[in-house]
Amino acid sequence: MSKSSSNRIHSVELTFDTNQERVSPDGIDRRGFLKCMAWAGTGLIWSFAGGVPVSRVFGQTHHQLKQSEFSFVQISDSHIGFNKPANTDVTATLQAALDKIGAYSSVPDFLIHTGDLTHSSKPAEFDTLDQVLVSAKRQVFYVPGEHDTSVDDGKMYLDRYGKGSKGNGWYSFDHKGVHFIGLVNVVQLEGMGKLGQTQLDWLKEDLGGLKGSAPIVIFAHIPLWAVYPTWGWGTSDSEQAFAMLKRFGSVTVLNGHIHQVMQKVEGNVAFHTAMSTAFPQPAPGIAPSPGPMKVSADKLRDVLGITHVNFVAQKHQLAIVDSSLSGAPIELHEMPLA
Repeated sequence: MSKSSSNRIHSVELTFDTNQERVSPDGIDRRGFLKCMAWAGTGLIWSFAGGVPVSRVFGQTHHQLKQSEFSFVQISDSHIGFNKPANTDVTATLQAALDKIGAYSSVPDFLIHTGDLTHSSKPAEFDTLDQVLVSAKRQVFYVPGEHDTSVDDGKMYLDRYGKGSKGNGWYSFDHKGVHFIGLVNVVQLEGMGKLGQTQLDWLKEDLGGLKGSAPIVIFAHIPLWAVYPTWGWGTSDSEQAFAMLKRFGSVTVLNGHIHQVMQKVEGNVAFHTAMSTAFPQPAPGIAPSPGPMKVSADKLRDVLGITHVNFVAQKHQLAIVDSSLSGAPIELHEMPLA
């Protein structure tokens, strides 16, 4: 991604320049936000074709991938085991998301799940998740959410999904010229997420052998940028990680946790938070606290959807479009200017 300050961010039909900085008292760069967001959703389809993403609405004529290009899907916050009024059947909505992804004409190489696989870290919940994800017929890469680690410090999660990882479950891999890094920021929680010095030392070593031209994709559960620190929606030591990433021309950061889409571009880094397959949460600051938000049963599929993003060689553009499972228009909300 270009480091030019003339970067533009496109979402649905609205466009915002990011070259006019506006920082609120809570430290959030409001011009760096996409002011529009959706309440809830299910997955992101990412295609790599030159380093800069351009999206098309799901089902629209899409970029034909070459042999050297690829796509993958991000899902997040499935919360298997949750059965409160916000969604009494989270297994069904996860399956609906996978069905829609499976109907896509370009088959993704793999899936990434960015945490809160389960709601209570129970063996039966992990078993159910595994059974549902069999239908994806693709390898799945995981990072844990706080709901996956709060009961036993993540031991069960690591036993199932952490083979070959380091520490509490961090790891990296390469795929067709792109370097992927899965980070864990849910174990040392201190109000916000935290990576910890041991993981930061590992990250420095992992990045050390890479050329600055290598595309980097980082994925973790809690946002690695200060979305809303009052609710713990950020990672306290993320700046130390991003100091190591300044020399790279293209860095994409994928997170979950907040159950809604937010995006921003800051220099060479594009941030994107995914929506949940389980239930929506309120936008920052519009409720007393975060948590499951109930919508009427006939509207639930309207607020669950898929985001289709293509990476193509194009100057200064990042485009991401969300579409709902039901096909209804996504309800968008403007980021409050606190």
